[in-house]
Amino acid sequence: MIKQIFTLVELLAALNDPQPATLELQASILCPSSIILPAGFNIIGADKEKCMLSFSVGDGIGLTANNEISTITVQTNPGNRAIYVQGNSPDLGTITLKNLTVTGQVQILTRAGTINAQLVADTIDIVACDARRYSEQPLKYGVNVYQGAFTVYNYNSDENSLLNVTLTNISLGRKGAPVIGSGLFVGGFGDIGGRVLADTITTGDIYSNGMIPFGQPNRITGGVFILNGARVKNLVNQGTLTTYGVNDMVLDAWGHVEKWTAEKAITSYGPSGIGFVNFGVVDEFEAKEKIETFGGGARGFNQYDGTIGKATFHSIITNGDGSIGMQFSKPVGSITVLNSVVTHGSKGQTLVKGVISTLPADAISVKSGGEIRELTIAGGITTHGDNVHSYNVEGGVVKQLSVEGDITANGKSSVAVKVSDDGKTPLANISAKSTQGTAVQIAKGKITDRKGLTAKGAKGNIVEN
Repeated sequence: MIKQIFTLVELLAALNDPQPATLELQASILCPSSIILPAGFNIIGADKEKCMLSFSVGDGIGLTANNEISTITVQTNPGNRAIYVQGNSPDLGTITLKNLTVTGQVQILTRAGTINAQLVADTIDIVACDARRYSEQPLKYGVNVYQGAFTVYNYNSDENSLLNVTLTNISLGRKGAPVIGSGLFVGGFGDIGGRVLADTITTGDIYSNGMIPFGQPNRITGGVFILNGARVKNLVNQGTLTTYGVNDMVLDAWGHVEKWTAEKAITSYGPSGIGFVNFGVVDEFEAKEKIETFGGGARGFNQYDGTIGKATFHSIITNGDGSIGMQFSKPVGSITVLNSVVTHGSKGQTLVKGVISTLPADAISVKSGGEIRELTIAGGITTHGDNVHSYNVEGGVVKQLSVEGDITANGKSSVAVKVSDDGKTPLANISAKSTQGTAVQIAKGKITDRKGLTAKGAKGNIVEN
C-alpha cells in the first residue's frame, strides 16, 4: 500500500499505523527528532529534487526490518546518523537503500540478537559526515579505526551472525571537502564472531580525512577499509580515491578480498598515510592508475600481515621523507608494476603497526619475513633522497626479479641495490646506478644469480662486506 505524504503530521500518523505501507513523500519535510520505520515500512520520494527529509536535532531514520529508503535526500547535522539500524530482531530481512543524497552517517550496525540481515545499497552519495564520535571501533595491530561515512558493521560476537551485503555506486565527500573519519567501512566483529559477506562493492569518488592529530600512533582511518570479519568477492573502485589526514590509509584490508580493482588514481596527502596497505588476504589486486603520496612517512604499498596472491600496479610515487614506495614483511605471490617506482624523500618518521618509527624512503623494501615469489618492474626503480636505498632486500627473499630500466639512486650516500641480514635476491640482467653512492652493496646477504649484472657507483660498483 502506498500513502502519499505531504506534511510532518501525515508522516507521523502513517508511522503509527499498524499496517505496513510505502510512504511516498511529495514535499520536503523537517522533523524535530529521529523517526523509526517499523518492520515492513518504506519511505520513497516522488521526486528526489523536491523531497528532502531533514532532522533539526539528533539522528535521522532508524531501521528495524525489511525497510526501504529510496529517491530522497536525507539531511542531519554531519556528526549524526542520517540512517541507522534501530532493531535487533534475529532476522532483519532486507534493508534497501537506493538513489539517496545524504548529509550525516549511514550506519548499518547490527548487534547481539541479530543473526541474519541483508543490505542492498545503490547510488548513495554522502555529501558530508563526521563519523569520529562512535565508540564501536575495531582494535588490532595496536590501532583503533574510526567508523566511516558509510559503515557496515556486524557488531555481534556470535559467529553464526551473518550480514549479506551488495553495495554499488557509493560516493563519499567532495574534492577539498572530505568526509571526516573513514570513508567506506565494512567489517565483522573481529577475527572470531559475526561476519559480513559482500558479493559486490563498487564506489565512485571517495574523499576522506580522519582529523587525527599529528603524532598520535594508535588511531587510523581508511578511504576504503575492509576489516577483519569481512569477505568481499568483487570490489571495484570506479572513481578517484583521496585521503587528506594523518594516518589516513587510502585502501586498507584486514579482511579477505577475492578481487579488488581500482580504476582511478589513489592519492594520499597526509603524514603516515598509505596508498594501499594489506594486513589481510587479497587474492587479486589491480591499480590501473598511479598511487601517489605526499605526506611525510606516507608509503605507496605495504604488505604487513596476511598475503596477496597477485597484484598489478600502474606506478607508485612517494614525495615525503620516510615514504617507502613498496614494503613487504610477509610472503606474497606475483607483484607487477607496469611503469616505475619512484621516491623523492630521505629518512623520516612514519607509523608502523601503532608505533612511530624512523625509516628511509626506500623504493623497494623487503624485510625479514617478507618473500616475493615474482617481482616485475617494467619502468625502473628510482630514488632521489639522501641515505636511502632504491632496492633493499633486508632479511627478506625475492625468488624472481625482472626490472626493465635502471635501478637508480640519485641522492647523497644512497645505494641502488642493498642485500643484507641474510636477504636473498637474484640480480640477473640488472642495471644498478648510484650517482653519489654505491651501486650494489652486499652485507651478509646472498645474490642468487648475478649473470648480466652491471653496476656503476660513484663510491663503488659492487661492495661486499
